Parts: sequence; structure tokens; C-alpha cells
Amino acid sequence: MSDVLYPAWIAGRPVTTGSTAEVLHPYDGSVVGAHVVPTAEQVEEALAAAWAVRHEFAATSAAVRADALMHVSARITERAEEIARLITAENGKPIMWARAEAARAASTFRFAAEEARRWGGEMQRLDTDAASGGRAAIIRRFPIGPVLGISPFNFPLNLVAHKVAPALAVGAPIVLKPAPATPLSALLLGELLAETDLPAGSWSVLAVGNDIAPLLTNDERLPVVSFTGSETVGFAIQKAVPHKHVTLELGGNAAAVVCPDWSSDTDLDWAATRVATFANYQGGQACVSVQRVLVDTSVWDRFVPQLVAKVEALPTGSPWDDTTVVGPLVNEAAAIRVQAWVDEAVTAGATLLAGGVRDGASYSPTVLTDVPADAKVSCEEVFGPVLVVQRVDGVDDAFAVVNDSRFGLQTGVFTHDLQVAFRAHRDLEVGGVIVGDVPSYRADQMPYGGVKASGVGREGLRSAMDDYTYERTLVLTDIAL
Repeated sequence: MSDVLYPAWIAGRPVTTGSTAEVLHPYDGSVVGAHVVPTAEQVEEALAAAWAVRHEFAATSAAVRADALMHVSARITERAEEIARLITAENGKPIMWARAEAARAASTFRFAAEEARRWGGEMQRLDTDAASGGRAAIIRRFPIGPVLGISPFNFPLNLVAHKVAPALAVGAPIVLKPAPATPLSALLLGELLAETDLPAGSWSVLAVGNDIAPLLTNDERLPVVSFTGSETVGFAIQKAVPHKHVTLELGGNAAAVVCPDWSSDTDLDWAATRVATFANYQGGQACVSVQRVLVDTSVWDRFVPQLVAKVEALPTGSPWDDTTVVGPLVNEAAAIRVQAWVDEAVTAGATLLAGGVRDGASYSPTVLTDVPADAKVSCEEVFGPVLVVQRVDGVDDAFAVVNDSRFGLQTGVFTHDLQVAFRAHRDLEVGGVIVGDVPSYRADQMPYGGVKASGVGREGLRSAMDDYTYERTLVLTDIAL
């Protein structure tokens, strides 16, 4: 794989000459591939083409857009193993999770194709008022304009899909900037998009450094910015371009609540298994990884030992091993930061129940309790395989702890009580509540996003399609209703 050179994609055209950059495998530092870095002139070409094609692309039929999206979905499925291995190569996530990501990306494009065919608007009678007799309104949504999609390293294909697919579904040109650490999956996607009949300029993939990001975000030809990544960068973008339509999918410190009624042996085994797995999958590098588990005091003594045992039993090591659940972080610097945060918590009085060991870019699955509320591992986003376990007394206490955070992405609530489930939906200040499972659950077609410091706007195909468009009303006069 290391001898492969991935082209840049400028207005749907491959560019194979110019300067190049290498991508390294997080687990062993080996070179997994290289890609062409677009020049300033090529970046300008991509932006100019997106702006020039915006009206033509918006006018394409639903069939053209849906067929292109279905083609990409089918091709991802056909090349799923190759794509999964590329994801693991550049990102370091275990191959089992990379295969799951490839499958999800295929579904994301399929969902977008289905939504494109349903994207029809609505009619509203206006003769409900006597003064508007014989009038009706047809309300449709139209693209705001070309979209700048900025995607992160942790899901280098599926989070790219969540930028690209809804934009193409509504006929909005998209200029994609993938994460510099993991651009190869996005560039391979360009190869699949190039097989479609989408008009030139409707998409570009620019594997450029983060130093180029301000040029892109500030460009007036990209009136929509869709960003997934860190809170610091996301809110800086929003502040820099307040006149633009900016959607932000940022971080969190997701909590799972184990309620008093979740008390049978089967219940506790399920919760411990799910929390252990999804606090550590992707190396904990998911914005809805379980970071805090709030355990009712009535089940504490039974649940915590099970949880620790399941965390310690997670297969760790080479991401190429089919059985590995926990692989490396994206680089050694990330692992060093996680180690520093854990050490800081222990120094402040936290008890280490499992893990706490770094080996290069890998960090062992870690469980902490007695963690001070102001420790970074509790109140910030760790983005690593670290779980904070906290005792709570009843549902009121648990929900108060969940809300005592500047983040609000998703929360898992382990309960059988329908009243508690509805209370959670009403009271928890988050974008999503998952009952009977961890906050890490996401179906790619559902609305997904957060509140507070976790961002603004929603992904999940139809929701993102709404975010990339605006309503335009057509009023018809003197018609027979």
C-alpha cells in the first residue's frame, strides 16, 4: 500500500503531479500511502468551479443525483474490504471497526439517494383565511450555495460521507477538506464519485494542511460551512464567519446512566459489556464514546467489578488482528496527552481500577473512580480509552450530573421504566437520549448532533439536507382548491 499515490480531485478531475505528502500508520509509523497536495492555483480552481456550477447542479433532476449516490453506495460495498484496510492503515482503528465504518458509509450514501428521491416539498392551502381565497403556497427547499465540508480523522470515510452525501442529494456543490492525518479514504471516495455523471465542479477533495482552512472558511463562494472536529476550532470558525451558515458537530463527554431498576444479572452484564466496549472502541476516539458512567448506589457493588473485568478482558494490540477491539490512538502525541490527563486525575485523588499504561501511540483501556469533578478526564473530552465511574443516588442525582457539563451530545440511560425514559428525553440537555444502551449508538439516518459546547445543527441525511438549504415559497393565485 505504501507505493500508492492518491491524486487530488479538483472539480471532479484527478491531479497527479505536484508536491506530495506521506500518511503514516499510527500503530508502527510505517508509510501507508502518499497523496498529491493541491497548489494554491488548484484550490482556487476548485472554488471557482463550485461557484460556477451551483445553478446547473441545483437544477439537476432527483434521478441524476440519486443514481450517483446509489452508484457510490454500491461501489463502497463492492470494495468494502479494500476500503476497510485503507481506513485501518491511515487511522489505526482495528479492522473490525474499519469494516463496520465501510458498511455504514455505504448505507449513508444509500440513505442520501433515498432522501433525494423524496425531496419534493409541500403544498399549503392559504384559503384558511377569507382574504386569501383561491390561493395556495408550494414550499420547496433550495441550496444555500456551495458547501465547505471539513471532516475529522476518527471516521475518515463515514464522516466524510455525512458531508458529501447530503450536499450532493440537494444539488449543492461541495468542497471537502479531509483531516491531514487521514485523507486517503476521502481521496478514494473521489475515485468513486468520478465514475458518476455529476457535473464537473460539483465536488472536489482537497487534501491540504490545516493552515489552508482559514482561506477556505473565509471564502464568500462557500456560504455553508459544515465542520466536525474540536470545540476550539469549530467555535473559532463560527466567530470568524458569523454571516455564513455554519453547522458544527463538536465533542462531548458522554455519560451512561445505570438506573436502579436495571438490576438483574442479565441487565448488568449487558450494560457492563456495552459500556466497556464503547468506552474503548476506536481507541475512545469518538465524540460519543462513553466517558462517564453514572451508577446507582443500589447496583454499584455488583456492577463495577463486572465493568472492570470486561474492560480488562478487551483484546488490545495490532489493529490488523481480526479480534482486536482496542488499537492505537491516532498518534503518540495523543496518547501522551491522555496519559497526562489520567496522571493528573490520580494525583488529585482518583483511584485507578484498570489500565493507565502507555506504549507508544497505544494507551491501555483505563477505568477511574473517585475522580474530582474538575479533573480534565471528567469535565473535558478525553478522546481516548478512559472511563470515569461515579456513584449516584437515584435518577434525579444522575440526571443532574449529566447536565452539569458544558457538553451535550448524547446520553445512554439503562432503564426499563417508561416514565424514566420519557423524563430523560424531557430533562437531559443533550441532542440524543439512547434508552437501554450506550450513548455511542448512532443510526446514520437519524438526526445527530448536540447542544451547548457540543455544537449546532444536525447531521443524519435529511437533517443535513435541511441545513444545507433554505425554504423558498411559491404563491399561486386564483386557483380552484
